[in-house]
Amino acid sequence: MSAAKMVFIGGAGNMAGAVIGGLVSSGYPADKIVATGRNEQKLAEFADRTGVQVSTDNAAAVAEADVLVLSVKPQMMKELCESIAPVIKVSDHKLLVITLAAGIPLAAYQRWLGAGVPIVRAMPNTPALVGTGVTGLYAGEGVDEAQRQIAEQMAEAVGIAVWVEGESGIDQVIAVSGSGPAYYFQFMESMIDAAEKAGMPRADAERLTLQTALGAAKLAVASDVDVAQLKRNVMSPNGTTERAIHRFQSGGLPELVEQAMRDCAARAAEMARELDQ
Repeated sequence: MSAAKMVFIGGAGNMAGAVIGGLVSSGYPADKIVATGRNEQKLAEFADRTGVQVSTDNAAAVAEADVLVLSVKPQMMKELCESIAPVIKVSDHKLLVITLAAGIPLAAYQRWLGAGVPIVRAMPNTPALVGTGVTGLYAGEGVDEAQRQIAEQMAEAVGIAVWVEGESGIDQVIAVSGSGPAYYFQFMESMIDAAEKAGMPRADAERLTLQTALGAAKLAVASDVDVAQLKRNVMSPNGTTERAIHRFQSGGLPELVEQAMRDCAARAAEMARELDQ
């Protein structure tokens, strides 16, 4: 079976560009990918770098697509969808739409694009830019198994993919992995600041903190035991690590993390309601 023709609207942007780069690197035919945008010079540079086709004509590109990936800012999505809806309606084949925009529910896309269009919501996170991303996926009505496989292939080109059963599950994905990188960046920042205050040169503090975070993540991914046990493996009775962990726990870190993630998911739901207006 030949590869599906994939059209990325906003394809030269950071996230879509990362996905396209991952697809091409994993062997997806570059001539089956089209990236659209407004800046001709940026598009030309992107085409030179990736080998994909480029276009400034969204409607013409959509007319040839088997898979349409929407990668524009949420505030621009309604105008974009309404501008391409007439092309989708006259299409003589079943088009899959994948949206990378956060916060917009499927009901909004169905109003803007027309009822019955198969849509997958994809929520990637920023580590996708370096090939270690997490993408939450939710399939709306009418998405068949072959289309699910295409969406999964796209997501796995830049990391791992996780399907959620209900649309509200995307809010939980946002709370864990969508916003999650910022949680770790906050913790790294706090460690760097604390080390500097204790007298360590900031450059050394940054180097040690980032390498430690990288090593801990790699160890957790490679290990066959859970992270709680890995934590205990570092701790010795009445030792230095135990003293630090007890301080985190007595200071309410576990509860704070839980509440922060609840707040994040709640805000995601609020944004969905706002963007659905």
